[in-house]
Amino acid sequence: MSLQAIFDEQIRLNEKINPDLYKEIDDPEVKRQRFLQFELAMRQEAAEAIDSLNWKWWKKDDDDWDNIKIELVDMLHFWVSMCTVAGLSADDVIELYLKKNQLNHKRQNEGYKDGSYDKNASGVEDNVVHVLGKTDA
Repeated sequence: MSLQAIFDEQIRLNEKINPDLYKEIDDPEVKRQRFLQFELAMRQEAAEAIDSLNWKWWKKDDDDWDNIKIELVDMLHFWVSMCTVAGLSADDVIELYLKKNQLNHKRQNEGYKDGSYDKNASGVEDNVVHVLGKTDA
C-alpha cells in the first residue's frame, strides 16, 4: 500500500464520520478547530503507547509491544487527518519530507550537532529556504 492509498482511505473514513468535514474546513476557524482536534487525539494515542511501556520505575510491569503497534497506527490515522486538514496531499508530504531530510543532512554536515550551524545565516530560516523554497519570507 502506498502513502497515497493511506491518505485515500483516511479521507474516506473521515468523510464517513463527518460527511461535511472537507467542506467545513473552508472556514478558517473550523479548519483550526479540526486540526487541533486531530492533534489532541494523536497526542492521546501517543500517551496510550507510552502507557504500554513500563515507564513507572517504581512498579514491575511488562511492556506491551503489540498494543504499541496499534497505537502507532492510531497516531497515523490522526496524523494523516491533520495533513488533509492542513491541505497536504500524500505527494506534498513525500516532497516536503525529502527536502527536510536533505536539510537535516546538510545541518549535520555543517555543524548542527556542535552548535556551529546557523539556521538563519541567510537572514531567513533554513526551513523556509530549503524546504518551502521561499527566499523572501
